[in-house]
Amino acid sequence: MRHALHHLRAHHAGVTIVEFGLIAPVFCLLLMGAMDLGHSLYMQSVLQGALQKAARDSTLESASEATRRQLIDDDIEQQVLKLANNATVQITRTSFRDYARAANRTKEPFTDTNGSGTCDAGEPYDDLNNSGSWDIDNGQNNSGGAKDAVLLSANVSYPRLFPMAKLAGLPINVTMNASTLLVNQPYGEQKAVTTRNCP
Repeated sequence: MRHALHHLRAHHAGVTIVEFGLIAPVFCLLLMGAMDLGHSLYMQSVLQGALQKAARDSTLESASEATRRQLIDDDIEQQVLKLANNATVQITRTSFRDYARAANRTKEPFTDTNGSGTCDAGEPYDDLNNSGSWDIDNGQNNSGGAKDAVLLSANVSYPRLFPMAKLAGLPINVTMNASTLLVNQPYGEQKAVTTRNCP
């Protein structure tokens, strides 16, 4: 018996298999995680590139037609679906009078005669987005007109490449967004600001 144990201890034929069995699961998880991260980074890059091209196309006067806007949106979606065929894509456009208002997303200016901090009691305000009412965010959900600054945004959600993401505490879906801000071409006069009264 002692001779058999000594012989077994000196035998190294199965060591490689045992080591591989211990290391392989960890290595595979690391490899899948790296591939998932790489895919997400590449998707973010493609989304941002497609969005910037779409924004440039959207600034043209010809893009004011609804059918042309839909073609631009479809182009963004097709770029995303090439990398994740089960992704959902939501595209929004918000127009502002200029870059400064797009960056600040401030409420429309008004004369606060009663000191309430809100536009009421017939106080005059500048209807920057021509919505017909005083808005806390001076943007308008459309592609704007001549010389308007337009914020084009896309939100994308898709299932991860590998189902083991929950083991690492990650959500099963990847969600990302991208946005870009450009000014429409000066193909006409910008709409004048209308001064109205609050209700």
